[in-house]
Amino acid sequence: MRRIQRWLLGIAFLIALPVYADGYETNWYYEVDKQSTWQGDLDARIAAIEEVFGGALGVYIQNLTTGEAYSWQADRPWYLASLVKVPIAAQVLAERQAGTLTLDERLTLARSDFVDGAGPVIWHDPGTPISVRYLLEQMITVSDNTASDMLIERVGLAEVNARANAMIATSGGNPDDIGPITKLVGVRQGVYGQFHPDAKTLAGMDFIALRQHRLNQRGSALARVLGVNQAALLQPDYDHAFDAYEATGENVGTLRAYGDLLASLYNGAASDLDADQRQALLEIMQRTRSGAKRLTAGMGDAISFAHKTGTQHRRSCDAGVATRTDESARVGPWVIVTCSRGPLALSDHEHALAQVGDALRYSGALGAP
Repeated sequence: MRRIQRWLLGIAFLIALPVYADGYETNWYYEVDKQSTWQGDLDARIAAIEEVFGGALGVYIQNLTTGEAYSWQADRPWYLASLVKVPIAAQVLAERQAGTLTLDERLTLARSDFVDGAGPVIWHDPGTPISVRYLLEQMITVSDNTASDMLIERVGLAEVNARANAMIATSGGNPDDIGPITKLVGVRQGVYGQFHPDAKTLAGMDFIALRQHRLNQRGSALARVLGVNQAALLQPDYDHAFDAYEATGENVGTLRAYGDLLASLYNGAASDLDADQRQALLEIMQRTRSGAKRLTAGMGDAISFAHKTGTQHRRSCDAGVATRTDESARVGPWVIVTCSRGPLALSDHEHALAQVGDALRYSGALGAP
């Protein structure tokens, strides 16, 4: 009799799980603590990578079919760097969907738009009309900062933050787990503002000039620009200034919350961003050219990765939606979010993230290697 009762309870439990056309609800891992054997293997591999790296690693994986999730320091705050450009792109595409802009619309590049960093937009002369389509492509595929700030100016910073919150909520996550997104010039103002509050009045070209100085000279260079005594600076060096800026919470979030944001691009039926716009963004992310030495270097040819990278002082990230392209394509797809923090050399971060990709591959996290 007891065996029959247990069997009936089991059947009742399965019936109670929310079921959709393609299987169980994608965020059911919030309700069921499910872990496969590969998780222990992956723990050991990442611990070994982190020890050699000499810094901290964060890893979050969610299987978008089964809902199974893996976390390695994914619930602590991480500086997301240019990962924040994905919700910027999503808001641009939402306005395209609403008919309030077109990708062929041209924005005029102003000298005040210039922001230091990668990308070709800064090579154009002020006054050049540049299409939204081109800005969107450069912002995602090569992480162009000037393109990012021009698009934020077009669609509105409050709207970008609302978009990020909605994307997280669509997947059942907590929008409060990601701090406010700022313009990229705002990042520079925030970092140098930790040295001296007057730095928040500086513009993009000022920060481009400051970047010409070595890291250990930027504080004194800033003092000269502001016309203040170096003794008036509030931080001893750039390392401390960036740490203090990160502590403000701007452009900071948990990897789990960012994973929820990405999941909305794949399973976004509850989102007001339609399937065509979500697919358009994933296709742009598939063309990302930055980060070739990060996760994709380790995951192997069987994995296709629509992703976005982020790079800042002593910090790097790589995040996206991974799918299999081989005979095991029936498993997955997966949201993968990784960030690193510690060494100064970018090559150290890229090597560690490539090793994380390798660990994902051989642990079985992404199906049979």
